[in-house]
Amino acid sequence: MTGRSEVLLIGGRAGVGKTTVANEIHAQLSGLRVRHCVIEGDNLDLAYPAPWEHQLAERNLAAMWHNYRALGYRRLVYTNTVSVQYIAELTAAMGDDPKVIAVLLTAGDSAARERLARREIGSGLAYHVERSDLMARRLDETVPATVVRMSTDGRTVAEIATEVLGLTGWTAAPRRD
Repeated sequence: MTGRSEVLLIGGRAGVGKTTVANEIHAQLSGLRVRHCVIEGDNLDLAYPAPWEHQLAERNLAAMWHNYRALGYRRLVYTNTVSVQYIAELTAAMGDDPKVIAVLLTAGDSAARERLARREIGSGLAYHVERSDLMARRLDETVPATVVRMSTDGRTVAEIATEVLGLTGWTAAPRRD
């Protein structure tokens, strides 16, 4: 498959629903038979000690995207808390000058904490709540105005995913590549 690739970057604080929305986007696109892949960026450099200074996430993204492209994929849904802050680095790692759609999902403190409490059943809840609050402030202050901000408070996952997909144009008929 040829053609310019496209990447949907989904960022936001912990507990905002990035992974859940990406999974719903995957379900909707799959139902429409739209060729795509999903990469959860948090898993690309999940190690101790943290290997961030080695750009491991970008290196792993480059390797994975190369493999997807070799199989004909050109649409990527990528989630990571700070993905919308590192657009240039992530697209450089992809290596094929993708068209970028960047979305910052937002949620109020109480909604994010409630979601985290359901998800973090081990010893990490306090850490994740603290990091979530910090990242919400940082993202709000530093993410460029060109990134679409979308609240998840009081909305269903399907509604959010449908709105995000509307930004991509990937569901417009009759394209199924």
